[in-house]
Order: sequence, then structure tokens, then C-alpha cells
Amino acid sequence: MPELAAAILGWLVPAVIVFGVAAIAVAVIVWAVRRARRSPRARAAAEQARSKAGATLVQLDDEVGELDLEVGLSGALYGGDAPPSLRRARLTAQHVRDDAFEQYRAISDAAVAPDQVRRVSAGIDRHAREALAAVAAARREHGAWVTANVSAAGQIDAARRRLASLHATMGDPAALVAELSSRFAEDEWRDASQSAHAALSQVAVAQRHLDAAAARTDDPSLSALPDLAAAERALRQAEADARNLEEAHRLVLQAAQAVPDEIAAARNALRQAAVTREHLDAPDAERLGAELHAVAQELDRIETDAARRPTRTVDAIARLRGRLDLALGDARTAQQRLRGARTALPGTVAAARGALAQAEASVSRSRAGADARSRLLSAQRELAAARQAEDPVTALDAARRALRDAEDAKALADYARLAPGH
Repeated sequence: MPELAAAILGWLVPAVIVFGVAAIAVAVIVWAVRRARRSPRARAAAEQARSKAGATLVQLDDEVGELDLEVGLSGALYGGDAPPSLRRARLTAQHVRDDAFEQYRAISDAAVAPDQVRRVSAGIDRHAREALAAVAAARREHGAWVTANVSAAGQIDAARRRLASLHATMGDPAALVAELSSRFAEDEWRDASQSAHAALSQVAVAQRHLDAAAARTDDPSLSALPDLAAAERALRQAEADARNLEEAHRLVLQAAQAVPDEIAAARNALRQAAVTREHLDAPDAERLGAELHAVAQELDRIETDAARRPTRTVDAIARLRGRLDLALGDARTAQQRLRGARTALPGTVAAARGALAQAEASVSRSRAGADARSRLLSAQRELAAARQAEDPVTALDAARRALRDAEDAKALADYARLAPGH
């Protein structure tokens, strides 16, 4: 028996050693591979792939914008709806772009593994390039039809009709700015003023290019297409600036009407929080009491200038309501949370709308990259979700996400515009 045990041990010990060493080696290899995949070099390669995909995605986004314009123009030239080929190309490109931005946003988180970033980036780049090719083919097809069937004079007439329509819908931008400047502080109407000046400037640019294009139509040796294209781009930017002006004007006036109710709702929320505090343990009650005092002081400070700065006031109150919710935490009942969300929702949605309008204006005026555009699209989706949600708590959460995303988009777009070499 001792000999048998010795024999077994003599076989088992080396086997255990061999398998143990093999297991350690495998573990070391797995660790090394994982570390290599997350190394600075791997992350740099992943970021390079993400940047490349982002550049292609920006190109696709720009092409979708150009295609939107061309679809509208083709409808005017045809005297009816846009050609089916253009409509199909636009819908396909929009779908690919929106899905790609969703994926791009998902891999922008630093916690995502580099190999996943590279894989998803490659897919974004491939699908975006396929969509770009489809758009280019549809535009070539449509361009050939226009060249064969529509004269330069006809295109100029269509552009002049759009210019006249824009003049009619814009009205007097200076009057809108003057109305705001007579009642509110400069930081309330500065964006509206910039949009008004930009719209009028782009209208003048479009007019000059259309006049130049018209002068070239009488000379067969000259092409009017470059001036026509420049006029269309100026018209599109003028239309965007006019929309920004109208939105800024509307937001300021709506905020001015809402300020009294927002202040009253915030003070009522403070009173309800004070009642909740009475039922807390001493340490929690003391902590909440200090925060309520700070929020009340900030509300008093905001109220002193509320009439002159209504949008800033609505935005600040929305943030105070968020701060108050964080301070209350789980101390409230479900009914209290529901009631608080109902009263906080209108002001938060208004603040998100204002932030989104500023972000859209910043992105349209700068060569914003994919990060800014993805956050802008996310803000638009979250704001739409906030408006559609039936549950006030869910809607409030979405509105707050929209506010954060819009602020991020504006900051990134402003950085792109101010960066050296832009």
C-alpha cells in the first residue's frame, strides 16, 4: 500500500505542477492580451478610428442637409413634389445618419473597450460611405435631369421666389430685436440680434449671387451654376438664421410670462420640502435644512433681476429644482415626487428649449464635429421624449437630459468655432 501511494503521488505531483504552470501561463497570456487591448497605444488607435468615423459622419450630415435643400428645390422646379429618387435617397441617408450618431455617442464613453470602439467605428465609417455614395448617385441623376430639362433662368426664377417668400416671412427683424431690447437685458436679446444681422447679411449675399447668375445666362460661354449654388447656400443659411431669430424672440417673451408662476412654484416646492424635513431624523433634517436655506437664498437673488432676465431666471429655477430634488433624495413619497415633477416640468422644458435653440444656432454657424452634432441630436430626442411622456417624473428626467446634452453641444460647437485654424 505505501508503494501504491508513493506511485500515485509520484505521478500526481508532476501532473499538478504541469497543469498549474499551464494555468498560470494561460492566465498571464489572457491578462497580457486584455492589457494590450486597453493599453495607451490601443486607446490611441481606437480614438483615431473614432475620429475618422466622426469625420465621415459629419460629411454625411452635411450631405443630408444639402439633400434636404435639393429636395425642396426640385419640388419647385418640377412644380410639385420632389422626384422619388431624391426622396428615397434622403430618407435612407437620414436613417443611416441617425443610427450612426447613436452608435457614435455610445462609443464616446471612455469606459468602452478600445477593440469595441474600433469595430463600431469601422461599421459607422462603412455605412456612412455607402450612404454618401447613394446620395451622390441620386444627385447625379437629378442633376442630369435638371441640366436637360430646366434652364438656368428657370432655376434663378425658383430661387428668386424663395427669396421673396423668405422676405415676406421674416418681416422686419430689427423690429423684433427692438421689442426685446426695450424690455430686457442685453444678454436676453443678444442671440436674437446676431441671428437678425446674420439673416439680413445672407439675404444680401443670395441676392448678389442671383444677380450675377442672371447676368451670366445671356452669355452661353459662361456658367451660372457656381453663383446659383452659392445663392442657394446663402438662402438656406438665411432661412436658418430667420428661424433662430423667431425662436429666440418667442422664448424670451414666453419666459417673461412664465417667470411669476415659476418663482411661485419654486417657493411652494421649498415649503413642501420643509414639511418633509420635519419627519426626518435629526442629522438628515439638519443636512436638508442647510440645503433648503441655500436654495431659498439663491431664489431670492434670482428674483431681484427676473423681469429683466426672464430666460436666465427660468433656467436658474430649473436648476434649483434639480438641486432640491437631489437634496430630498428618497425622503419624499411617490405622491410628493409626482407633484414636484408636475410643477418643475414646464420650467425645465422651457430651459431645455432655450438651451437647444442656442445649441442649434452655434452648430449651424460653426464647422461643428461629430461630438457636438451627436449631442445636439440627443438633446432633440430627449426633448421630444419629455414632451411625449405621460409620466411627469419620466418627462422631467428626459427634459433634464436634454438640457445637459444641449449645453454640451453648444460648448463643443463654440470651441470648434474659436479653435485656432477654424
